[in-house]
Amino acid sequence: MTGGSARDRELSVVLEGYSFLECPRWRDGRLWVSDFYTGRVVSTDAGGGAEVVARVPGQPSGLGFLPDGRALVVSMRDHRILVREHSGGLAEYADLSGSATGFLNDMVVDGAGRAFVGDFGFDLMGGAPLRYAALTRVDPDGTVTTAAEDLGFSNGMVVLPGNVLLVAETFAGRITAFDIGGDGGLSGRRVWARFGEAPRTRDVAEAIGLLQVAPDGICADAEGAVWVADALHGRVIRVREGGAIVDEIQAGTGVFACMLGGEDGRTLFLCTAPSFAEHERRDTREARLLAVRVDVPHGGLP
Repeated sequence: MTGGSARDRELSVVLEGYSFLECPRWRDGRLWVSDFYTGRVVSTDAGGGAEVVARVPGQPSGLGFLPDGRALVVSMRDHRILVREHSGGLAEYADLSGSATGFLNDMVVDGAGRAFVGDFGFDLMGGAPLRYAALTRVDPDGTVTTAAEDLGFSNGMVVLPGNVLLVAETFAGRITAFDIGGDGGLSGRRVWARFGEAPRTRDVAEAIGLLQVAPDGICADAEGAVWVADALHGRVIRVREGGAIVDEIQAGTGVFACMLGGEDGRTLFLCTAPSFAEHERRDTREARLLAVRVDVPHGGLP
């Protein structure tokens, strides 16, 4: 691996005292991030201060920005996408209750304003058996379409130059690529990076024990590599197409999402917490947003 070790890179605390931070997005000099169990979306200039920019009783998750600058926010539990108007008010943008089979999850918005949204597919926190699920697309006119089927817990997503969509499949231990067509349709499905064999079990605990990497949130850099939050092993890894791990940063705690930002795009933000289980996180305030400097700046979307 290249790029230095965790021993020679300093992790700094940007924010602390949150429940469970997810889906960080850098936009116009600020980082936006969802805090699951307080129902808030907050933004920070990375200097330590934070502003609540949205309150989402249905539990905020994925974040994205339309071409006109308005923010989209996933409301997990009621299967809706909300839009934050320029005035700061929230309104319903799309209702995915007809297609979702679990809580909605992460989201990416492409350059044409199409939102790709994943969902859990099953009741993860309630102990239900693992089940694969679809990826949904929401077009700018509000049309809701199934974009792809049979994804193993679609999670973080990025759009690379050339309109290539990458989707982290947490419980399949891989990142899957699609080509985005002019109409938003997905084609050319292929494995972009594989981290061992996908577990062949519906038992979540057993699957977790078999995963070599559990790819959660992801972000891309200017060389086309992807930083991956490994949800089970307290680290972020930098991965190239084909699955080669070329860098690793240990966080000393769980890492569930990451985002490149900062003035020069070389600050890697990490959403951390001791664990991901709802019953352990809902009533605690142990989640932190950390930052570390890396060599290659941000690339792709978001």
